[in-house]
Parts: sequence; structure tokens; C-alpha cells
Amino acid sequence: MAVPKVGFVSLGCPKALVDSERILTQLGAEGYLTAPDYAGADLVIVNTCGFIDAAVEESLAAIGEALAENGKVVVTGCLGVRKDLIKGVHPSVLAITGPHDTPGVMQAVHEHLPRPHDPYVDLIPDIGIKLTPRHYAYLKISEGCNHRCTFCIIPSMRGDLVSRPIGEVMQEAENLVRAGVKELLVISQDTSAYGVDVRYRTGFHGGKPIKTNFQQLCKSLGDLGVWVRLHYVYPYPSVDDVIPLMAEGRILPYLDIPFQHASPRILKLMKRPAAAEKVLARIHAWRKACPDITIRSTFIAGFPGETEAEFDELLTFLKEAQLDRVGCFAYSPVEGAKANELPGAVSEEVREERRRRFMELQAGISAKKLKSKMGRTLKVLVDEPGIGRSSADAPEIDGVVRFKGGKVGEFTDVVIERSDQHDLFGRVA
Repeated sequence: MAVPKVGFVSLGCPKALVDSERILTQLGAEGYLTAPDYAGADLVIVNTCGFIDAAVEESLAAIGEALAENGKVVVTGCLGVRKDLIKGVHPSVLAITGPHDTPGVMQAVHEHLPRPHDPYVDLIPDIGIKLTPRHYAYLKISEGCNHRCTFCIIPSMRGDLVSRPIGEVMQEAENLVRAGVKELLVISQDTSAYGVDVRYRTGFHGGKPIKTNFQQLCKSLGDLGVWVRLHYVYPYPSVDDVIPLMAEGRILPYLDIPFQHASPRILKLMKRPAAAEKVLARIHAWRKACPDITIRSTFIAGFPGETEAEFDELLTFLKEAQLDRVGCFAYSPVEGAKANELPGAVSEEVREERRRRFMELQAGISAKKLKSKMGRTLKVLVDEPGIGRSSADAPEIDGVVRFKGGKVGEFTDVVIERSDQHDLFGRVA
């Protein structure tokens, strides 16, 4: 009997990628093979994104392509919570489940493609099946979010915060390191809130008690001897406690904090922390404690009700904060988001024009920041021959370091000789 093969399409953010890895790991554990193309698959799973309109369109298109090329499609992921929309566009899909629902996906697979009789569980490594290169991996520490930002519908898709047991997180991290992973990218919807939902209860790892909280997690990960990079961090007071770990070299001096805006009124409309001056003071304090820290953030331009004066506040903040890595999105009226009900909608033309002005300003800041690294020797993790990343560069969202040579998956020292707005260029030391 032929071994059943499953095709897989994974869309969306790193958190969705981790969901995909778990589904693929379970498929492998049960003896299914992964097909490299539509033609060789007995069934296709599409893990969707549904955060903004463009992502919805991409997901619906991917489902349509899978149906056209294969015909047997199971849909999962964030867009899965909008079953009526999917069924309306693609009524022939076999099943639809929501995000982080591996059991639901497997149930659908079992129904339409019976599992093999003799699964070779021992062929699946401890780390499961990964969709990232062998030398780095995403480590998801929690699911869901307790915030109700008016521009976001993630809580309606993924629910409230649910922290993973710290012993389980640390065991996964150790398995990854033993398998050769050199960089752990810590992700969640709200990384610095880790443990809030379980009141920071005591867990166990390696036979020792350990508190389920952000600082203890960072300390424990810092003992593994690999790069540890923090993503999706809210600027809670607890963040101040991990800066010394960065200064000591225990974890990477890198913070991904989505500030979103700087105007107190707009931040209030967004239901975000609304004290830009305190944020600036903390940024200065972080840099004083850890001069090499890299701060990445994202912002929204053209939020409903945003005036030109309030957008100027945002530009002023950007000039004063001198952030290292920045992304800016023109506000997108996501279906179901409370912000769509706010008065003073900004036209699409103005939203895009403000985004452009914002990024032009940041381009100059980024170029200056990168130029200051000329002449320095940086430790670089090689992703491809001649392309790597320093401690300041997260995969796929930040710039890279370009040079000749280097072994993929290994560290090398690179002397920086020139730069542009995004990348550094140098030679192996």
C-alpha cells in the first residue's frame, strides 16, 4: 500500500509557522509523508493568515490554487475562524479549523486520508519537523493575548493569553540546541506577559524549581550558550530586568517592541500604553545600561482620527528615539476591528503618503546607524554563503551582513567596510 502524502502551504507570521511545524511533526509521527508539490499530494493543508486584508486575499488565493492544482484541501490557521467567508469563496474545501488546532487538522486528515497502519514514530527527531534552516528556530512560549488593541483581531482568532509550562518550553529549547540550533527566536503575541495567566506559578526544569515569568525564562535560556532573540515584547517594567542579561552577553542585545504610535490621544484610541515621553526615557536608560542594544519597532500611519499634527508627533518621536530597525504600515481597516468604527477615517492616499514620509525619515536614521559600524568586527551567523546576520539582525525582517566566504550555520567574524540603508558589507576577519 502506498504511503499517503500530504502537501503543505504555510502562510503568515512566525507564530503560524510554529503551528505548521507542529502539524507536520504530527503527520510525520503518524507515518504520513510530505509531498514536494501539488501533483504528488493525496491531500493539501493550507495554514492561513487573516490579520489584514492583504493577508486574507493571499490566503484565499492560496486555497484557490491548491484546489485547482489538487482538489482536496484542508484549511487551518487564523482565517479559519471566518468559515463563512472561506466557504463562500471556496465551498469545496474538505474541512476548516482555526489557529493552533493540530488535533482538529489531524481529525480532518484522518477522515479524508486514512493514516498508515505502521507509523514509524522513532523516525521523528525530538525537535520535530522544522520549517526554518537547521541553525535557527522559533520558540513559541505562549498563545493568545489579553490586550484588546482596536486595530487588531488576533484575540478573536487566538484567544486570551495561555502560557506554556516553563519546563516544557525549556525542554524544547534544549532539544533544539542539541540538534544544532545556534539561535532561538522567542515569539508569542505578548512575550513579556509570559506567566501572567498562571500567576507566575513555579514550574520545574532539570529537577529544579523555576518561576514561570519573563525574566526567569530569559535567564534560563541564556544558560544554553546560544543566541536568544526576543520578539513581540510589550514595554512592561519587567523588560527593564532583562537589559542586564543583554549587557552581560547572556541573551542578544535586541528588543522587538511594537510601539505603534507616539501621540497620547492616538495611543489611547488604539488602546495602547500612552506615554511616549516615558518610552523615550526608558529607551535612553536601556542604551545607557547596554550601549550595543538594537531596538526594532513597528508603527501605524493614518490611524482613524490621526491629524497632521499627531503624525508630526510620531515623526518627532522617531527623530528623538533613533530606533535601529523600524517598519511602518499604512492603517488597514481589518474586518472586525473596533478601530473601523472610530470617526475621522484617513483616506487611503493620505495613509500611504504618511507611511512613505515616515519611512523616508527612518531610512536616514538607519543609514547613519549602520554607517557607525564601519571598521568594527562583528560576530555573524551565516545563513547562506556570503550572507549572514549580526546580533542586530533578525531573519527575514532586518538587514544582513554581506561578505565572501563563511560556512552556513556557523559563526564567523566579519570586518565591516561599508554600508547602505539596510545592509552591511565586509570581509571575513
